[in-house]
Amino acid sequence: MSLISKLLTATLIASVSLSAAVLTEKELVKYVKRHVVKNPSVKVNSVKIVETKQIPELKGWDVLLTNLSINVEGKDIDIPEMMFVNGDLITPVLMNHKNGKNYRNEIHPIVPSDYYDDAHLLMGNKDAKHKILVFSDPQCPFCQELVSDIFKTFKANPSTFALYYYHMPLLRLHPVSDALTKAMHIAQSQGKIAEFEKFYAMKIDYKETNLDKIIPEIKKQTGLEVTKAQLEDKNLTTAIEFDTQRANKLMITGTPTIYIDGEWDKNRDGYKKFIPTK
Repeated sequence: MSLISKLLTATLIASVSLSAAVLTEKELVKYVKRHVVKNPSVKVNSVKIVETKQIPELKGWDVLLTNLSINVEGKDIDIPEMMFVNGDLITPVLMNHKNGKNYRNEIHPIVPSDYYDDAHLLMGNKDAKHKILVFSDPQCPFCQELVSDIFKTFKANPSTFALYYYHMPLLRLHPVSDALTKAMHIAQSQGKIAEFEKFYAMKIDYKETNLDKIIPEIKKQTGLEVTKAQLEDKNLTTAIEFDTQRANKLMITGTPTIYIDGEWDKNRDGYKKFIPTK
């Protein structure tokens, strides 16, 4: 589920008299209070429908992509949440019992336009024909294979592809990514894209967290020189947190996650059909 696990829990299915076509914020808040938020200390401020989708194979169902504004211990928090509505039925999870498909994992919001900013433009021209958005971790094995190919293709076709890169370190799987993604952020801010790319080929203990050991390896394997003070800068931490928060708003849970012209690319290779032929 996408809600904070210790504070919120969602029912598998709840039947209430709601219709996607006429849902009001008041009705959504009522549903969330009764069936989604179980912790009495959590206050539901509002529930806004951000986007409504119809999936061809889910006949009769509307998919609501919503933003829940809640208050926890005096702090307001925005949390994305998905709901499936069909007549009098509303549920946060919809599964196909025959093939095990969980439709929560099959649907993502459209990328907001403000995600395509200059700070995240890594390669290509911002006026290129296609905008590609990537959320990635350099220690993710799938990222090392797929994103490296993307770098190579996009460098060769700057007028076709504009690559916007967001850091999404999976620290539970490889803690070393905390330092690596911060160093990559520094490399990009300095325009050192060649060094940035080399992080995807780094060989280092995924459990390493000692900066005194990590920093020499960064210099040795990428050529980028960074200091402990730079990596411990609070502004850098904030910048990485900003990226992960944006991933959360798009309901992203894994890497690499790739979008093409605003739409989620499930197979992660859709950009290939746009590569110019010689």
